Amino acid sequence: MAQSQQSSNETGRKVVKRVEPHYPDMAKKMNLGGTVKVVAVVASDGNVKKVEPVGGSPILVQAAESAISQWKYVAGQESRETVELHFTP
Repeated sequence: MAQSQQSSNETGRKVVKRVEPHYPDMAKKMNLGGTVKVVAVVASDGNVKKVEPVGGSPILVQAAESAISQWKYVAGQESRETVELHFTP
């Protein structure tokens, strides 16, 4: 089961659409859990332009990037948002 939580924002920009990450089958088989930290580059329209991994297992990072790239933030100036997702086997 993947649990996500937004832990810190550099601008405090609010998420208006959040997509939960899919817990990878490979990670389930390995009983792999942990925290993935990424920086989402958010455009002025609120769409995520780019997701930059900061830390975490590569298998989980891929799932996190896939989900966060579909997130939508409140419109505003382009910003960089730090997001932590917690994966629990």
